[in-house]
Amino acid sequence: MNKLTIALASAASLAIAACAEAPADTSAADEAAMADQMANDDAARGTIVEVAQADEGFSTLVSAVTAAGLGETLSGEGPFTVFAPTNDAFAKIPEATLTELTTNDTETLGNILKYHVVAGNVDAATLTQAITDAGEGGYTITTVNGGTLNASVVDGNVVLTDGAGGTSMVTATDVAASNGVVHVIDTVLMPQ
Repeated sequence: MNKLTIALASAASLAIAACAEAPADTSAADEAAMADQMANDDAARGTIVEVAQADEGFSTLVSAVTAAGLGETLSGEGPFTVFAPTNDAFAKIPEATLTELTTNDTETLGNILKYHVVAGNVDAATLTQAITDAGEGGYTITTVNGGTLNASVVDGNVVLTDGAGGTSMVTATDVAASNGVVHVIDTVLMPQ
């Protein structure tokens, strides 16, 4: 996959702003319960977009996907692996920045969202095995926007480090969809 570069300075500003925000008060248990509910819901058999639409905890993600025009793509055949930020993850981004992205800078928004998507169906067992096999430096994941994430295990949790140096913890895994799998994360990932 060819690497794409973000030419917009606004993306860098967004990444810095997102990394500087204080974390929201959401427990991993709350997010795990949300994923369990999704996995047990009949809608979990739908596409990745339908799975997200079925859970109010992903309403900001669904709105962002719609604004960026990615709904049809993520409803396509796939398979895709999506690291899905919750509403609380999006709340770490300043409201004015998020509004700008969803209304005026949808190209940058699309690039950020594609940074959360990996081609193929990568379940939690496969990802953790890849991290183990990669050793101390962690495992490099190439996303559909051409950027990379580094996956590592920290205190027993899978942590993703993005291109801007920010981190996001995987709080729930293996939410099945008809065209892939969803892993829930607690922070929006930012490309370099």
